[in-house]
Amino acid sequence: MLAGIAQSTSAQQISRDCAQSTLDHTDEIRVQRHPSLRQTHHGPPGAQGIVPPHITSHVAQHHDDQGVRAAADDTTKHDEGIRAARAKGDHSAVSAGAINRKIYSCNGTTNLPGTLIRAEGQKPIGTRDASQDPDECYAGFGATFDFYKNVLGRNSINDSGLPLIGSVHYGKKYDNAMWDGEQMIFGDGDGVIFNGFTDELDVIGHELTHGVTQYTANLEYEGESGALNESISDCFGSMIKQYSLKQDSATADWLIGDGLLAKGINGVALRSMKEPGTAYDDPQLGGQDPQPSNYANLYKGKSDNGGVHINSGIPNKAFYLACIGLGGNSWDRCGKIWYQTLTSGKLSTRANFQAFADLTASVAATLYDADARQKVVDAWAGVGITVTGGQSGGDEL
Repeated sequence: MLAGIAQSTSAQQISRDCAQSTLDHTDEIRVQRHPSLRQTHHGPPGAQGIVPPHITSHVAQHHDDQGVRAAADDTTKHDEGIRAARAKGDHSAVSAGAINRKIYSCNGTTNLPGTLIRAEGQKPIGTRDASQDPDECYAGFGATFDFYKNVLGRNSINDSGLPLIGSVHYGKKYDNAMWDGEQMIFGDGDGVIFNGFTDELDVIGHELTHGVTQYTANLEYEGESGALNESISDCFGSMIKQYSLKQDSATADWLIGDGLLAKGINGVALRSMKEPGTAYDDPQLGGQDPQPSNYANLYKGKSDNGGVHINSGIPNKAFYLACIGLGGNSWDRCGKIWYQTLTSGKLSTRANFQAFADLTASVAATLYDADARQKVVDAWAGVGITVTGGQSGGDEL
């Protein structure tokens, strides 16, 4: 998506520049945090952003407004950088079950983590920050922590009380939010294509779940394993939002980032788990949402680390279908099946869709019964993947 914005001839210049900058900075930070990425793609990068790089890149290269192009370009550069520099601060574990949030402000710079502005238990920032970003970040961290603790029995990201660190106002018009391997980073958006990133609970839940994956299955961020990494974050980000809103599977919107796109953009969200490929259709974003909903239409190109943000639409749709098939709340049974699959220790870091599908069916039978397993099998069949009953090999890229 970011690449699409950076290259768009319809997007304003400021949006193209912001998108390109976000892409550049994301890659830079990934490399600084994980120098081995300069030579190899083995092992997951430390930073995954909510906005796909194909959108930012498109805006940076094609938007009509120079300011928008500059913002997109700057976002691209910052994304590269975030994937590399190690954030400093106290990341030690705390007592079991206790949340420990620390919210910093970068004040428009790219210096991490920034200035501490709200620590655990402190009063809201309120009008001292007109954007409300620090308080929204604090609340989003709390909702995500509560979901993992109360629903899944997990004590923070690493299951050992890892403090939740967030830096708001990162960069200037930075068009992304991401988990960099140690903390969360939030941009303010360019205001033309993207709004701010802290008031979307599913976005916060999505990014923090990258941390959960990092500490469990550690899925490689490339090809099908990378698409699973992205999909798992979408699944749990959506569940966290549904849990907070007390929505069941049938009434939830299944949209990811439904408030991120600015006024005037032809789209409802970054992604639709219910109907992949329908979230947006705007030349400023590079055209139509490219996500497939069936394995027959798997993207096989090299862009976006082999389509990690594109092909995630396939397992996303499978999760949606499984939730509808099992009925009730997404987190009651389906969420627990996906969580057990992720944390079982049976997934290869290069697991492909087939391996993941087979294991979810096995877990469904173990946790529940044959009927639950069949519902999961049917869900995967709905996206063109036939469960074989056993684990498959990894995705050889």
